[in-house]
This record gives sequence, C-alpha cells and structure tokens, in this order.
Amino acid sequence: MTLKRNLLLAGVFLAASAGLAQAEMVATSINDLNIRSGPGPQYPSVGLATRGSTAVLDGCIEGSRWCRVDVDGVRGWVYAEYLQVDQGGSPVIVEQHRDDLGVPMVTYEATSSVVPAEPMPAPGDELIGPVGSVEAITPPEEVRTYIDTTPGQAVRLGGDVVVGAEVPADVTFETIPDYQYRYVRINDQPVLVDPGTRRIVYVYR
Repeated sequence: MTLKRNLLLAGVFLAASAGLAQAEMVATSINDLNIRSGPGPQYPSVGLATRGSTAVLDGCIEGSRWCRVDVDGVRGWVYAEYLQVDQGGSPVIVEQHRDDLGVPMVTYEATSSVVPAEPMPAPGDELIGPVGSVEAITPPEEVRTYIDTTPGQAVRLGGDVVVGAEVPADVTFETIPDYQYRYVRINDQPVLVDPGTRRIVYVYR
C-alpha cells in the first residue's frame, strides 16, 4: 500500500508539474530585439534576443505594446509586435491576438534611477519594419564625426533599432559627403541606412 501510495503521489506531482510547464506562455522573436530594462526604447539594453529566440512571456502592459519576457535567463522588456506565439498550429503576433491568447497583464513601476528620459512611442506610432539580411559594415571614423557635427532629422518610431530593420518610407535620410550610406537619428540613436533598401546597416551605440 505504501509503495502504491508513493507512486500515486509521484504521479500527481508529475501531472501538476506538467500543468505548470504548459501554463508558461512561450513566444518566438521574429526580429533581432534588444531586451530592455524597462518598457520603452529609452531604457538601456540588458541583452539581445536574436531572431528565432525562444522567450517565456510573463505578460504585457495594458494599453502598451511592451511585454516582459525571459530569454535564456535574461529578463526584460521587448516589443509585442515582434513576438509570435503558436495558436492552434499557426504562428500569430502577440500584439494582434493578446485577448485571444489570454496574455496576462503586468505593470511596471519606475524608480528614480530608471525614470524615462523621453516619452515612449504611443500605441499608434509608426513601427520600424521587419528585419532583413544586410551586409555588415564598419563605417570610417570621419562618418561619426560628420554626424556629430551635422545634426540631422530626429524621429521617434515604435519598435527596436537594430541592424537589418527597415525604416518607414516617410522618414527622410541625411546625405553624408562621399559616402554610399545615409543617416538618420531614430529614438535618439544615429543609424546608417542603405538608401536603396531603406534597411539599417549600422547603429551607433
């Protein structure tokens, strides 16, 4: 009887553990994403989720596109537009199916050390486009000097500023003398862009 009772209890424990594992919402990043310390592009990056990374989704802030995730032990915030979850065998974007998926709501309390320096993009703000393949570049130092001494257009876009991301068509680029790439400041970060593909080829950190 004791052996049967122990086996029964072990079975119940395993079933409960399986239930807990299934309760975790697992998402996949569809872009290279900076994992940020807070829900906004103005917060510092604490890690990087490369395209295809698996993330445990804790939940998203109500009325915001930012969600809290854990990627290989790195916990932080990423953009819901760039996370997808399997629903009935089909991948769906978290932001577009939050109610259907039953994504939990979480909150974020800012402390004095991480108060946002700039307002976050509003829920309707234009997004940086999907990430595509680009050739890695190393710009010459004089390009950074030119950018620093010639302030250009600054824009705020939803999403994460990463190499390969496509810049929306209504954003104007600044010309760099004798250089094939253009530049623009996105969310306070200078970036170099291929004017033909409109993809970011370099991000100045």
